[in-house]
Amino acid sequence: MSNDRATRGSTPRPPGTFKVGSIAGSDVLVSSSWFLIAGLIAVITAPAVEKVEPGLGGLKYVGGLALAVLLYLSVLVHEASHAYMARRYGLPVSHITLQFFGGMTSIDGEPDTPKQEFWVSVVGPLSSLAVALVAFLAYLVAPGGLIGLALSGLAWTNLFVGIVNLVPGLPLDGGRMLKALVWGASGDTHRGTIVAAWGGRLVALLAIGWPLLTSKVLGGRPTIIDFVFAGVISMFLWSGATAALESARVRSRLPHLVARDLARRTLTVPGDLPLAEAVRRAQEAEAGSIVTVTAGGVPVGVVNEAALQSVPADRRAWVPTSSVARTLEDGLRLPVGIGGEDLIRAISARPAGEYLLLDADGSIFGVLSTADVDRAFRASA
Repeated sequence: MSNDRATRGSTPRPPGTFKVGSIAGSDVLVSSSWFLIAGLIAVITAPAVEKVEPGLGGLKYVGGLALAVLLYLSVLVHEASHAYMARRYGLPVSHITLQFFGGMTSIDGEPDTPKQEFWVSVVGPLSSLAVALVAFLAYLVAPGGLIGLALSGLAWTNLFVGIVNLVPGLPLDGGRMLKALVWGASGDTHRGTIVAAWGGRLVALLAIGWPLLTSKVLGGRPTIIDFVFAGVISMFLWSGATAALESARVRSRLPHLVARDLARRTLTVPGDLPLAEAVRRAQEAEAGSIVTVTAGGVPVGVVNEAALQSVPADRRAWVPTSSVARTLEDGLRLPVGIGGEDLIRAISARPAGEYLLLDADGSIFGVLSTADVDRAFRASA
């Protein structure tokens, strides 16, 4: 029912889950909490099973469990539609998880356009409504009994899921649709997230009073279980909306992080040059970083500031500069124009203290220190 957007890259399997298969190119995981809700559904639906199929005895709970499995298969259809559409737009999907609150599709990265955001989100509720329609039509011609009960349950449950997920508030699919609309109108994805997150908070507050509203419309008195259920749903919506709001605030600060603006002036030296001499030359040139190069001038390493500081001053004359330089592996060379979320993804994918920044022609522009990135991020708050 919700899309968990993560940083690009491999996403580890959540604890307490196990794989049951794959669909739409993504692993399908089942959370241990699913067994709790499946058991509850089996107990709750057992009387209805007994009513349509008298004399089952204890097997009525098996029938209730079968209904629970069927309902979650429809949830899987909902989530698989998210995964299919995300992959169609080039967004990797690490896994689909069936859990207590239904399902979650873990999408690595964010859509590039409001159109992509809208369609990745809307296909879930549309799929649920389609399942509801098919189940209702099948129910009209079903022979009744357990099959009729299953089809009726599928129709009503998916109708409820489809309508609820169209509600315009994060973390519901309707919230992401609202985000896409605001993003498209304003050109600001962060503004879209903030509006949708506040919509989610409003929905969370309204959810608390849902039992009172339904009692006035349908009659009867709400029970303590109704209020507990409403409270749990409200907390789920509020926490999801709050997380989205905080994420938007953080992401709004990322465009201020541009590698070119944070680059340190760099001195290139041979790797076998004594460290003391390299430091002297860097101080003379007012350079904030040192890069080791081959005889042909090809950069091969970046001096690590922490490693440099760990070498006592009286020993630096006898230590080669290369001994405190990190070899320039894949991911430690970055284009000087990189910034924002792309910069954060790059340094997250290959954690290091320093990165070599290169101009478009491949020449050395400077060195980026993660310490400088952290300071700039805190200063932008």
